[in-house]
Amino acid sequence: MRIGRLFLLVVWMVITVHSVQAGGTKVSKFAGEFLSIGVGGRALGLGGAFVALANDVTAGYWNPAGLGQVDYPEFTLMHDERFGNLMNYDYGAVAIPVGSKGTLGFSLIRLGVDGIPDTRGALIDENGDGLLDDVDRLDYNRITFFNAADWALFISYSKKSNDRFSLGANVKLIRREIGENSALGIGFDIAALYNPFSEFFVGANFQDVTTTLIAWDTGTNELISPTMKLGSAYFFQFLGGQFVPALDFDVRFEGRKYASTANLGPVSMDLHIGMEYSFRDRVALRVGYSDIGSLTAGVGVRLPKLDIDYSFAKFDATDQLGNMHRVSLKFTLRSDRFARATE
Repeated sequence: MRIGRLFLLVVWMVITVHSVQAGGTKVSKFAGEFLSIGVGGRALGLGGAFVALANDVTAGYWNPAGLGQVDYPEFTLMHDERFGNLMNYDYGAVAIPVGSKGTLGFSLIRLGVDGIPDTRGALIDENGDGLLDDVDRLDYNRITFFNAADWALFISYSKKSNDRFSLGANVKLIRREIGENSALGIGFDIAALYNPFSEFFVGANFQDVTTTLIAWDTGTNELISPTMKLGSAYFFQFLGGQFVPALDFDVRFEGRKYASTANLGPVSMDLHIGMEYSFRDRVALRVGYSDIGSLTAGVGVRLPKLDIDYSFAKFDATDQLGNMHRVSLKFTLRSDRFARATE
């Protein structure tokens, strides 16, 4: 019954999006792209195929329903520099068990380019033509600097209905900054994680379910359309360890067409594939294929209270934009004092 209601809610959300477009409000393509980069060395090493695997603090981003699997407080940090260290991407999150079935999470993301020179007031225009030519010069003391940054705060909550099914939701607060201009937005995600049988898991995260409005102080508005992230994963024993293949699909309604893996009219679909092998729950090896066609790989080491995860992504065939190396740390307060309450 609960799954049926969830399906009806999704259908209503899709109808709402098309009604908004028909009323003359255009949904901005790629407006929320900074929210799609991904977090966590484990998930990124798997090419982002993590919707059904999300079972730790990073689930606040990938599938908030997965936070129900967290039995101790967890904290995570990740830093990423790309494009010759011009762009910084930072992520931090915390998950705290609440009672016997609930989990509360907070995640913060920042993507920014800092220290951009602003030379608009530095021109010494000798001939008054408004152009920089041979008789003009720049006064370097007048050059100022500004930042271009995107921020997102996720407030997450998950509750387990039983040992096989949990629901979750996000409230997302967004701020975008470019120099003296800024924008604010708010969005909502709903999610589910289900273990129908044995070691098979399926997950769904319906992001920006009512569309997300980003309002600029210039009067310009952007709308982020919904994305359905659907995933599956299966755990089985292999060579003395555990092997997990995972498959995810991102279904969007923006009309991305040939920019996606597959499309049908305005509906597009992108694919994520990942495989993980862990030995005695101590060392893990990962490979994946992301939605942008990038091959990924990673390794993880689990210590008593600290997980260290590294991921590598091949950005393009020519290496002109460089490859990406990302490391994340996860701390777990694994102690009876902080354990989830029992019923």
